[in-house]
Amino acid sequence: MNAPDGITDELAGLGDPSGAVRESAAVVAGRPTVLVVDFGAQYAQLIARRVREANVYSEIVPHTITAEQVAARGPAAVIFSGGPKSVHVEGAPAIDPGIYDLGVPILGICYGAQLIAQQLGGRVGGGGAGEYGRTVVERIDGTRSTLLTDDLPAKQTVWMSHFDAVLEVPDGFVATAASEGAPNAVYESPERRIWAVQYHPEVAHTPHGQELITRFLHELAGCDGSWTMGNFIESSVAAIRAQVGDGRAICGLSGGVDSAVAAALVHRAIGSQLTCVFVDTGLMRKHEGDQVVETFRRHQGIELIHVRAGDRFFERLAGVTEPEEKRKAIGELFIRVFEDARGGVEDAAFLVQGTLYPDVIESGTAHASTIKSHHNVGGLPDDLDFELVEPLRLLFKDEVRAVGHELGLPDEIVWRQPFPGPGLGVRIIGEVTPDKVATLQEADAIVREELRIAGLEREIWQAFAVLPDIRTVGVMGDERTYGYPVIIRAVTSEDAMTADWARIPYDVLETMASRIINEVPGVNRVAYDITSKPPGTIEWE
Repeated sequence: MNAPDGITDELAGLGDPSGAVRESAAVVAGRPTVLVVDFGAQYAQLIARRVREANVYSEIVPHTITAEQVAARGPAAVIFSGGPKSVHVEGAPAIDPGIYDLGVPILGICYGAQLIAQQLGGRVGGGGAGEYGRTVVERIDGTRSTLLTDDLPAKQTVWMSHFDAVLEVPDGFVATAASEGAPNAVYESPERRIWAVQYHPEVAHTPHGQELITRFLHELAGCDGSWTMGNFIESSVAAIRAQVGDGRAICGLSGGVDSAVAAALVHRAIGSQLTCVFVDTGLMRKHEGDQVVETFRRHQGIELIHVRAGDRFFERLAGVTEPEEKRKAIGELFIRVFEDARGGVEDAAFLVQGTLYPDVIESGTAHASTIKSHHNVGGLPDDLDFELVEPLRLLFKDEVRAVGHELGLPDEIVWRQPFPGPGLGVRIIGEVTPDKVATLQEADAIVREELRIAGLEREIWQAFAVLPDIRTVGVMGDERTYGYPVIIRAVTSEDAMTADWARIPYDVLETMASRIINEVPGVNRVAYDITSKPPGTIEWE
């Protein structure tokens, strides 16, 4: 990643053929790339993930990308995502029509399918009551389909979410499947190398969806399926060596999965040129600082500088209550501590970070609003005194875990639950103080311990405790109390872009609540958060 002001160009430009995505190009050079055009869909990131599951590299690009820019990228295929709008409303997103003439294979999904029809001369209109949820799609008798092969059932259940439908396909196209509310649920023109489906093959509720996506990528677009984590490591090592050269790098090691894998990957590339700096912000989980030092200094053989900076972070956060201000304050101080900690590596010009693709997407682009600033993306200071090395910024979390396994990291690191860069600072609502951190550490440790005892660790993507900035009335020992509530948050997910609240058994929740109230001073109430993402985020701030 470039300095912060380059973030927007690097992700959105995806549109910048002049080289704004140099790191991406270096890592995936020589391998097919699929561009997923985002029309504001909830599932655009999921489409990109499904493409990668077919061992093809994908990137998300804005719908404002031009034909010239697509041609400059030379993609193996383009996929149009769904979207929340009708193609008929004012301001509905469109695509440069010149993209259809590039000869690049195109797959339109939902809104993307309707847009293709509208722009190429078909007709899109209201489909009655629309279709939402599980729907049956059936092959149209007498038609031949290059997308719906004989390996797929002639009648199958799919996931629909549309009101408008393609009522007439453009000239040169043929409809090959229909549903009750979508007479042209699948249509195609192999001659123009364009295919379209009204339903969502990327979601798990479409059982044969991944087969369709894989068919499009491998058979119709000719992608060779060479995107593997082994190949990624090989390409990344070469890219890191080219970037760092004979220089020295330091890595912000938090002990979490992302920074651990980033450190191991960079160490594979440049060896002793890397020094890891573990900044103990005072906002870590219980005993986590000692675990980090033990794992990386003694067992991984990586040079590690341990900086205890909790007092500095608490001083900086005093009186700060606004979430974005907290994130940016932690991110900026984190960098300043790094600069102060150079010590014997004062000549280090490179900073390694474990930024992931969802981090970059959520931090906002020129075409998407900021959901929240990640401390290692949008929270960086403008006068950053390092060149960033972010070898994982193209990957989703499960891909990072796969890389960790390939690099030989132990399971206790690879399968550690995600932890935000700002740490407990974004799980304490309002001002962050040492006393609040101590309270939350104890409650959080109980949540994680009980999940481990129940054998649920691998089933849950992320589970933790939150300390809100309120007090509640309670009764303990026949006396009135006025203590903090603790909120338990647990979600299941594949890549953190979407998440569902975890259905933890009631007896496990009861044990957690009982222990927290009895063992953590100052807490008199426990609640469980049953909000999915969207509409909420995983973290509370």
